[in-house]
Amino acid sequence: MKIETILSPAELSALARRDLGQTACVVFDILRATSTFVTALHRGAKEVIPVSEISEALDFKKAESGKRKAENILLAGERDGVKIRAAQTGGVDFDLGNSPREFTRERVSGKTIVATTTNGTRALRACAHAKLVLPGAFLNLRATAEFVRRVNPEALLLVCSGTFEEVSYEDVLGAGALCDLLWKDCADGPLSDSALMARQIFQLAQGNLLEAASQSHNARRLRSRPELKDDVAFCLQRDVFDFTAVLNSEGKIVIA
Repeated sequence: MKIETILSPAELSALARRDLGQTACVVFDILRATSTFVTALHRGAKEVIPVSEISEALDFKKAESGKRKAENILLAGERDGVKIRAAQTGGVDFDLGNSPREFTRERVSGKTIVATTTNGTRALRACAHAKLVLPGAFLNLRATAEFVRRVNPEALLLVCSGTFEEVSYEDVLGAGALCDLLWKDCADGPLSDSALMARQIFQLAQGNLLEAASQSHNARRLRSRPELKDDVAFCLQRDVFDFTAVLNSEGKIVIA
């Protein structure tokens, strides 16, 4: 298994031109999109549909509302870390933001969630033509590693969603942690320098992962907001969910 890591969102546009037909992609937006989507599924959501733009989310709900009850479709997402409001949509407040703690069983069980975030959903969509796409999170990292090991793809691409157009330290830590779990399976194969770097960065930080990740730009921004500060500790929990999430051929994130 060849492992490569995309560290910067500036590299996402090039994915459209790459042949990913034999590649499994694991997309990390630790703070917070992929962590939130995994949490939503754990809390009973039927599916999460990631879209890139606010307009896509609105159009989806409008089109689907004629086929099923509108209350079974929830709009979720953020811009600049904050829940999308009517001023950004032309009159519609989103039901949920991008905090995993909002996605309670009472709010999301049995629901379809259409989500758009600044970076995470864009990264997921950029990988949609790959053989396999998995949302990556510390919350279910070991289950994800075991799933990848069973599938044993020819190539594994770890995609760090980043923050705006910058590298995110916490996403690199997530990618590095997955590299570390899979290292014995690929140590004799072709390894990219980016995977090696991510693993070494994780190994330096793993003794106190929360403290390390809390130094990141994104974590500091969240911790400055009283209503969002607890998201950082929530998303840095290790292996509290024992399942893998997958972006299926219909563009829906479901439990594998």
